[in-house]
Amino acid sequence: MKGVMLRSIQALRRRGSSSSTPILSRGYSSESSPERKVAVLGAAGGIGQPLALLMKLNPLVSQLSLYDIAGTPGVAADVSHINTRSEVTGYMGEDQLGKALEGCDVVIIPAGVPRKPGMTRDDLFNINAGIVKSLCTAIAKYCPNALINMISNPVNSTVPIAAEVFKKAGTYDEKKLFGVTTLDVVRAKTFYAGKANVPVAGVNVPVVGGHAGITILPLFSQATPTANLSDEVIKALTKRTQDGGTEVVEAKAGKGSATLSMAYAGAIFADACLKGLNGVPDVIECSFVQSSLTELPFFASKVRLGKNGVEEVLGLGQLSDFEKEGLEALKPELKNSIGKGIKFANQS
Repeated sequence: MKGVMLRSIQALRRRGSSSSTPILSRGYSSESSPERKVAVLGAAGGIGQPLALLMKLNPLVSQLSLYDIAGTPGVAADVSHINTRSEVTGYMGEDQLGKALEGCDVVIIPAGVPRKPGMTRDDLFNINAGIVKSLCTAIAKYCPNALINMISNPVNSTVPIAAEVFKKAGTYDEKKLFGVTTLDVVRAKTFYAGKANVPVAGVNVPVVGGHAGITILPLFSQATPTANLSDEVIKALTKRTQDGGTEVVEAKAGKGSATLSMAYAGAIFADACLKGLNGVPDVIECSFVQSSLTELPFFASKVRLGKNGVEEVLGLGQLSDFEKEGLEALKPELKNSIGKGIKFANQS
């Protein structure tokens, strides 16, 4: 059973990349990998707990710091019994946030309230925006050089909030702030593979734009392996990718949102960040970052990750007419969400 589990985790790490060529695990062992501290802020929550588990299984992590306002000691005790490389420490309450963050290389933020049936990501804004602002203020003080993986929704607004907080603190580095949009890529790959009738492990689909509704734009015209899918199928796949979160919220009937698949996607992206920090070449993932690809200040696209975070923001490539229309349609909503985040951050 243990051997099957380890092989499964290794397979997940190999399959996580959204690059045109799948990135293979480079075989880092505990002895050869640098010491890396990773923090999960919101570790006792629906995303945080499975994410903590997955990060504990990652051999690139040497210290795993789990923080939340309550419940963290139990999560940390549970995860710490797993016989993998990293040492686990739980931190609870605002007075322990500094210790949780000190020396971090990567900080993953799934903190906040989840969506419930009938809620949009904007409905989450006032609560989660305040949480993110508070956490980022602490990050600027205790680990200003860490790579920040923002999961807390609405990502289209929380990433700009984080940027403004860091700017005020004098610590902002555009190369080190990421909105985690990997779940959109994961969904696009899964849905495409089903319609194209191809093994999902070999599928790659770039997803650009933002991380909510119509701002999510999967580029199925660039999907590999190629498949001769009709325009109607492509439109349906696009719609399902955009509504993936709602699909899960409705299926859970008021008892949760997309926590498990989000934890998986968050672990995949964090793993890519760690590989980049460790000097693994050609690590490419989609992420919502500061960008000049469009007139918008932030935009999700493929980025090359390296020792400094974002090494290169890659272009959008050739778009189909349907994708060009989608790109123009998403811009007003994404612009509004970005502006909303910036305004919130600067209100106080």
